[in-house]
Amino acid sequence: MSDWLHELPLRWMAVVLFGSTFAATAVIYAVVIILAGRETSRSFKAVSPGLLPPLGIIFGLFVAFTAAQVWNDNERAQTAVNREASSLRSVVLLSSIFSSDSEGQLRTLVRDYIEETATTEWPMLAREAATLGFTPPALLTALRYTLGLVPVTEGQKIAQREIATAIENALDARRQRILISRSEVNPVKWVCLLLQAACALVAVAMVHSDNRVTSGITMTLFAIGIAASLLLILAHDRPFVGEVSVGPGPLLQVMPAPDKSQSSEMDCGSAFRHSRRLAMRDVDISGHNPATIFSCSNHAATSASFFRMGSRESRC
Repeated sequence: MSDWLHELPLRWMAVVLFGSTFAATAVIYAVVIILAGRETSRSFKAVSPGLLPPLGIIFGLFVAFTAAQVWNDNERAQTAVNREASSLRSVVLLSSIFSSDSEGQLRTLVRDYIEETATTEWPMLAREAATLGFTPPALLTALRYTLGLVPVTEGQKIAQREIATAIENALDARRQRILISRSEVNPVKWVCLLLQAACALVAVAMVHSDNRVTSGITMTLFAIGIAASLLLILAHDRPFVGEVSVGPGPLLQVMPAPDKSQSSEMDCGSAFRHSRRLAMRDVDISGHNPATIFSCSNHAATSASFFRMGSRESRC
C-alpha cells in the first residue's frame, strides 16, 4: 500500500476504504445484473448457494492471518520501546551512585539520546529510512564513559556493570525497533485478500441475481465487512506510521531533567518566596519590622532566620 494511505488520519482512511469498497461492489452488482438479463441468467441461477460459505470462510482466514501478523508487529514494537525506556531509566537511577559530575554527564547523554530519537529517528522509522549501520553517538559515548569510570566502592562496581548492561539492552531494543519498522503486509497478501473478497461479492451477486433487492442488501452487508476488515489491517499495517502507531511516549517519560543545578536554583527561589511570605505574616502589631537573613546555595535548601529589634528601625 502507498505511504500516503498509511499516513491518512483514521477517519479519512475509513472514508477512502469504505468508498472504494462500495464503488467496487456497485460495479460488480451492475455487471452481474446486466448479464443476468441475457442468456446467462440460467447459468447464474444454477450457481449453488453452498458456494458462499466456503468463500466466506477462506476470506475470513485471510483476514485472520493477516490481522494476526500486523497485531504481532505492533505488540513487538511497543515491547521494544518499553524495554528501551526501562533500560534508560535504569541508567539514570544507577548514575546517582557515582559523583555528581559523572551523574550529570550520564544524565545529559541519556537526555540527548532521547531528544534525538524522538525528533529525528522517529520520522525515519515512519519512512523506513532508519538503518542498523548507524549507532547513536550519545549512547555510544555513554557506554564508553561508563566503562572508563574508576569505581571506588563495591556498590559503584556493581552499578558500573549494571549501567553498561542497561545501555547494551537499550541498543538492542533500538535494533529491534528498526527491524520492526520495516515490517508490513506484502503486496502478494494484499492482492490475494482483495481477490478473495471480489470472488465472494461476485458469488453473492450471482446467487441472488433473480432478486435485485436481496442481491443489493446482501452485497452491501458483505461490503461493509470487507471494508471494516481492510481498515483494521491497514491502520495497524505499519507500526510506526499512522494515527494508531507506536510513539516515543515511554522514552519521553523517562527523560531526565536538563540540569540538576538549574532545578536546585528553581527550588531555592521557591523557598525564598515562601520564607518571605512567612516573614510578612509575622509582623508585630506594635510596628516592629522583621529583619530576615536568607542564605541559599546551588545545591542546598534555603535557610531563613528572623529576629526582632527593640526599636522601630532595624537593620539586617
